[in-house]
Amino acid sequence: MKELKFYLLGELGEITSSKRIFQSEYVDDGIPFYRTKEIKELANKEPISNELFISRERYEEIKVKFGVPEVGDILITAIGTVGEIYIVENEKEFYFKDGNILWLKGFKDVDPFFLRYLLSSLINELQNLSSGSAYKALPITKLKEYKIPLPPLEEQRRIAAILDKADGVRRKRKEAIRLTEELLRSTFLEMFGDPENSVYPVKTLNDVCSKITDGAHFTPTYTSTGVPFLRVTDIQNDFIDWENVKHIPIEEHKELIKRCHPKRGDILYSKNGTIGIPKIIDWDNDFSIFVSLALLSPKKEIILSDFLESFLRTPFALRQALSHTKTGTVSNLHLVEIRKVKLPVPDIHIQEQWILYKSEIHKMRNQLSGAFDESENLFNSLLQRAFRGEL
Repeated sequence: MKELKFYLLGELGEITSSKRIFQSEYVDDGIPFYRTKEIKELANKEPISNELFISRERYEEIKVKFGVPEVGDILITAIGTVGEIYIVENEKEFYFKDGNILWLKGFKDVDPFFLRYLLSSLINELQNLSSGSAYKALPITKLKEYKIPLPPLEEQRRIAAILDKADGVRRKRKEAIRLTEELLRSTFLEMFGDPENSVYPVKTLNDVCSKITDGAHFTPTYTSTGVPFLRVTDIQNDFIDWENVKHIPIEEHKELIKRCHPKRGDILYSKNGTIGIPKIIDWDNDFSIFVSLALLSPKKEIILSDFLESFLRTPFALRQALSHTKTGTVSNLHLVEIRKVKLPVPDIHIQEQWILYKSEIHKMRNQLSGAFDESENLFNSLLQRAFRGEL
């Protein structure tokens, strides 16, 4: 085992943030301006979904007076989503939001890729450094005082190269999983068309559902045990983490299901905050839902649950939902607008053919997920070994 020296992060370089940019300074075209969302996308090598811009004049002014991110600098998200790490790898011109993102620059004798992997291995500890009750926030002062192990520069580069290879395998497998979902969406549209260009009858969700409602319009009494109570955040991953969902008393659950009683085969659909995520109820245990979720009960003689969920995952469904979304403090999709969403509805036997195809793709996806889990475990193991001086 190699002896590792530890240093305060703030001793190795400068940790700062940006100069404040006001919303009134945004322009239609110019120098990209990144917030937490865009830094997260860059960190995960994803396409930028929505760019803001500031004028070149404002950018040049900041560049002269205060400096801008350069190749080798590191940006780390520090509010809300803590610990997404992006290395500036080319001469890209951009600026970023003050406070939300910390800027690590001028680090001497520190390989930026080594530092990124090191910080990513410490993500749980970094999140524990954060403060704030409404949302997580990582203060500059605490990051500066954080101690990290630092081998010689050549050793850092050797470790980073090994981790790069393992990370590359992990990312490719993750991308393969994403592509299976993309394949399902594109094949669905090839087979059935969008609501404006379909050879099949076009109906509304109100036509094909016996009931469209939503969950509790008040915050119930949360308890350590009781009946599970699902919110929009609980359906954003492939699987529901039943160990960590909220619970409510059985008495309140019995009152809630008089108006909204979720059953197997129904579909949950996110309508507040994050819009347009569908989730088939494929379990039998009782639960209730919050107002952030809509409940769609398909008419089984007209439409199958799996077919309806597949449509709700298409960009055409999401576009219709977003076009009706009301924005205030949070995005909100009203039930009356959900009922208006249009979709192609082929005969049941054609829907069944689609479901068979979907099942085969899901088998492929499950195999890819298993391979990804293996590469994820290997990568995490290498991370831990590297920063214990064992790699």
